[in-house]
Amino acid sequence: MAARKGRRGAGEGAIYKDASGRWRATVDLGWKDGKRQRKYLSGKTRTEVAEKLRTLHRQQEDGVKVVTGNKPLTVDQWLTFWLDTIASRKVRPSTLATYRGYVRNRIVPELGGYRLDRLEPEHLESFYAACESDGLAPATVLQMHRIVSRALKIAHRRGKVARNVATLVDAPTVQRDEVSPLSAKEARAVLDTAKGGRNPARWSVALALGLRQGEALGLPWNAVDLDSTPATLTVRQALQRRAWAHGCTDPKSCGLARRCPQRTGGGLVIVHPKSRAGRRTIVLPAGLAADLRAHRSAQQQEAEEAGTGWRNEHGLVFTQPTGHPIDPSADHRAWKNLLKAAGVRAARLHDARHTMASLLLAQKVHPRVVMEIMGHSQISLTLGTYSHVAPELSTDAANQMGATLWDPENDGGPRTDSPQEPDSA
Repeated sequence: MAARKGRRGAGEGAIYKDASGRWRATVDLGWKDGKRQRKYLSGKTRTEVAEKLRTLHRQQEDGVKVVTGNKPLTVDQWLTFWLDTIASRKVRPSTLATYRGYVRNRIVPELGGYRLDRLEPEHLESFYAACESDGLAPATVLQMHRIVSRALKIAHRRGKVARNVATLVDAPTVQRDEVSPLSAKEARAVLDTAKGGRNPARWSVALALGLRQGEALGLPWNAVDLDSTPATLTVRQALQRRAWAHGCTDPKSCGLARRCPQRTGGGLVIVHPKSRAGRRTIVLPAGLAADLRAHRSAQQQEAEEAGTGWRNEHGLVFTQPTGHPIDPSADHRAWKNLLKAAGVRAARLHDARHTMASLLLAQKVHPRVVMEIMGHSQISLTLGTYSHVAPELSTDAANQMGATLWDPENDGGPRTDSPQEPDSA
């Protein structure tokens, strides 16, 4: 006997056409808190609704919580929730401010109106293509991809969506920019010029140890041991500007700063390193130890002259004349002015960090030692960033191997001028 027309397939549930001609289905999800839970599906064709129904059944079999209700979450609503209640507890204030800026200015205007459970990989690909057409850097597009992916990962884990569609999209490719370190001659010119100003040791720390700006400005005296032999410095905290609730880090230039309903202030705060590698103890060069001793004496004199106006609550090494922390933007301007006074080409403050690493690698210091000084978590990051020094290291390695295998006077022992693996490795 022929099958009855319109008979539903196995596992499809009740599919019907309403008065408007649209196909619909209702799924009973059981009882919760004394109320029956139902999920309503709809589509233009019976096949479309049947596929949605099968997808829902698969989710139930996989243990995924099915979202109910007549008002599903939008991408905008979920990203707002994720930023305010999840990311805000996981990332640094400055990172959260960056996330909020990308979400508010770019992601929500393009993707925020989509239902969270209906976001497709093609939506993300079209968004990334539009960003690239607008001239955004690949690194910026990649950052937004990571934000969306992290938010959707939590949504998937909590059963808000059946999958993280960001994992189905190829992440934007970013070409690492070639670093522009100062030469040894330029670095010496900067240090010589700095001797005539305040906090000259600030720039000695930058060029000799490669501390990040926040690490240097947040360095406390109790983390500096100038009495031991050799002298050491321990990186265990950093100074950052706290973001405003709406994501702004500069309240003076932000039009929302005075009327933001979630105003929290934008002061300077002390934060801890993001990784275990960021917390490290570094042996100081003798010249830097001498600079820090001179700086300590100068700061003590400043404190005496300031009297009751001295406010160095965190015991910081580098401060304003009143003892208050140095604002990162003011620190950056001081660096620019110092380069100009020294007759050195313009360079970013972060290039001081690149300078330290490049000079050490050029002096045949083992890359693992450089990695530990810089606080990198992986040796590949150190070698990949400073690939411009790699040819010199490769030439030296080839020369050593040649001497070992083809020089009859070489006994195969290590050369005193070659880099050695540290004992701790």
